[in-house]
Amino acid sequence: MKALLINGSPNERGSTYTALRYVAEALEEEGVETEIVQVPKTPIAGCIECRVCKATGANRCKADGDIVNVILEKAESADACVFGSPVYYAAPNGHLLSVLDRVFFAGSSLFEGKPGAAICAARRGGTTATLEVLQKYFTIAGMPIAPSTYWPMIHGRSAADVAQDEEGVQSMKMAGKTIAWLMKCIEAGKRAGVTYPAIPGGEKIWTNFIR
Repeated sequence: MKALLINGSPNERGSTYTALRYVAEALEEEGVETEIVQVPKTPIAGCIECRVCKATGANRCKADGDIVNVILEKAESADACVFGSPVYYAAPNGHLLSVLDRVFFAGSSLFEGKPGAAICAARRGGTTATLEVLQKYFTIAGMPIAPSTYWPMIHGRSAADVAQDEEGVQSMKMAGKTIAWLMKCIEAGKRAGVTYPAIPGGEKIWTNFIR
């Protein structure tokens, strides 16, 4: 089993990365392989809803050449995903949101039925608002959200700072444990013939409010 972790912070070894490492270490203790993918500092375009991805059905974004299709390729073989973001103006990092908008629009089916967890790092406030935004990607893609001992947030401006947030560290580690637990439960269910449920009626219904 493998978990894909995305570091949405432009600081490659900052507080968000450190929080993700706590999650990764807990996953590895449970026998889960981990990989942390860094969202680059270079400009990343947001989704323009060109819908080429829907027309081709390839689970890839037409705007190739950045991290988006790399993540989609890795998601095919991953069994769980963790998204980490710093808090910017009480919200996730804009770079990460541009990535996730395109990742989930182009390849939402790659994530269906796979456990997901969002974690965030902040100096002080905006954490719950940040987590709410990130977790919506999971719910629209049919991903069970892994719980923790508290909302999975950690406080500190640097890697050294977050180590002092003992409750936050524990929350990160517990998130890793529950992700692994969900992965094992899902795998055991598959072996017992329990699969992800089909959509009632066979096809997704789209209801527009204005016709």
